[in-house]
Amino acid sequence: MRILHTADWHLGRIFHQVHMTEDQAAVLDQFIDLIKDRRPHAVIVAGDIYDRSVPPVDAVRLLDEVITRILLDHRTAVIMVAGNHDSADRLGFGNRLFAGRGFHLFGRLDRDMAPIPVEDETGPVWFCPIPYAEPALVRETFGSSPEAVRGHNEALRVLADHMSARTPAGARRIAVAHAFVTGGEQSESESFLTVGGAGTVDGSIFEGFHYTALGHLHRPQHCGHDRIRYSGSLLKYSFSEADHQKGITFVELDGAGQITACESIALTPRRDVRRLEGYLNDILKGAAPGENRQDYVMVTLLDEGAILDPIGKIRQVYPNVLHIQRTFLERGSGAVRSVGDHRRLDDLDLFASFMEQVTGSPLDEEGRQVAADVIDDVLGRCREVAP
Repeated sequence: MRILHTADWHLGRIFHQVHMTEDQAAVLDQFIDLIKDRRPHAVIVAGDIYDRSVPPVDAVRLLDEVITRILLDHRTAVIMVAGNHDSADRLGFGNRLFAGRGFHLFGRLDRDMAPIPVEDETGPVWFCPIPYAEPALVRETFGSSPEAVRGHNEALRVLADHMSARTPAGARRIAVAHAFVTGGEQSESESFLTVGGAGTVDGSIFEGFHYTALGHLHRPQHCGHDRIRYSGSLLKYSFSEADHQKGITFVELDGAGQITACESIALTPRRDVRRLEGYLNDILKGAAPGENRQDYVMVTLLDEGAILDPIGKIRQVYPNVLHIQRTFLERGSGAVRSVGDHRRLDDLDLFASFMEQVTGSPLDEEGRQVAADVIDDVLGRCREVAP
């Protein structure tokens, strides 16, 4: 059984005010090429298909085009589940009709959900869809008590057990889920499922499956076992992901359900997401050989002191610079916080704090005296004209 596992497309994503649809379409073209080359029996998309519950029109059109090409041009089964970013009801529209064409779409939780058999040369493999669902919905759907299903861990166990029970004994099983498995490494662009770690689930839930295809975490990674894997997101969606290698996971199972191949196949984006650090003059010298000037860039400047329009200058070299960080400002930003709420500072202290943040050095006594004289003069003039 040959499988291509992907997740977290986040179609319609806006990254620092940049619409990512064209970038997403470019790597999805590569994904279609992979389907042609690897000839999988099934494609898995493990949640967060869209970036928000009401996706923009161009995101919906892109999904329609991709699924149509997979089904009509390559006649490959697709198993897709909703993630926490998706609207389960909207995503699940027409799912019973689509199933007849090999597109198995699982949005809103349903007690009648059943595993999907996909045949290979040695028989069926049962794909067990587990769309993202809040514990309250699991309790409502399966009649579980609040004591039995308190959080995501118990809720996911109910769903996994439900799916396992609906497959033949000894069958090859693959779970398709959108969840935060304990031990997984997060990045900045994932939404927290709950606060305080209550949304994490135990990997032991998936012990009865020969492979578990996960979505939610954006770094490609195994989680506790080679049989439990996050494919990672389609693209880099935050600067914390700059060191990630994005791609698609190719998995192959033998007739006994043993994994004989598990390979991450890299995707090449039109524009990478990168972090640069240095002094402004060095940054302005230009891109290094082989470096793409069109990449999405975050620049950390090491310069101290005021700089006029740094982002405008950097855009002459890197047109898609999206964020600038000043290290000395971060060091100096503690000045106000150490004093307390800025509203409790008098005018002179507030100005002194501002100057320290801008220049990186505290205002000396001579400077404080000059500032005090100017402030007194300005306030005096204001009092003279006040009614």
